[in-house]
Amino acid sequence: MNKVFVNAQEAIFDIADNDTIMLGGFGLNGIPENCITALVKQGTKNLTCISNNAGVDDFGLGLLLKTKQIKKMMSSYVGENAEFERQLLSGELEVDLIPQGTLATRIEMAGMGIPAFFTPAGYGTEIAKGKETREFNGKMYLMEHALHANFSIVKAWKGDALGNLVFRKATRNFSTSMAKAGNITIAEVEELVELGEIDPDAVDVAGIYVHRIFQGADYEKRIEKRTVKIRNA
Repeated sequence: MNKVFVNAQEAIFDIADNDTIMLGGFGLNGIPENCITALVKQGTKNLTCISNNAGVDDFGLGLLLKTKQIKKMMSSYVGENAEFERQLLSGELEVDLIPQGTLATRIEMAGMGIPAFFTPAGYGTEIAKGKETREFNGKMYLMEHALHANFSIVKAWKGDALGNLVFRKATRNFSTSMAKAGNITIAEVEELVELGEIDPDAVDVAGIYVHRIFQGADYEKRIEKRTVKIRNA
């Protein structure tokens, strides 16, 4: 099976309207920039997007929000996107805000084949509405279900033709779990290397989880906020 694709546009060819997709990264760090741009060009609509955050107005998932291609966002942080706020308050966008640890665990459980688990996070809040609760050792817990997706899209530092992936630093957050939770996993990498070039001990996601891979280009690698200290003259 040939997993290598030429570019993002070819790799996402069968993502369809109404699909659920996971998008890796943490904030703007390590997001699959090329695939997001390709989805904008493809015009796929009514997407349910599972991601740590919703990007900013002119970058990341903010690009898909701008073109109104997202029907529902499932995320843990959305504070940097004015268009997201506008669509939420106007009723144009469904939103499921999930505690960050719960979001990460729901994704991880999907990759492990575990359908549900109990967590104390959110008990006694609006998050608990309609969910099963249970007491363990005198403490109340919510039952949360694993999160699955039609497609998982991640961005890694390096990868090979078999789909073995290596991430750098905080880009491991969410991406390593998401790569195991989608029916089809698409990986864009900064560097596509030859087989054997990646030390097995350095592999963060084994190729068995990755179905498509391509070498990306023109990464901006933005961060949400940069704070610098003004030095005395």
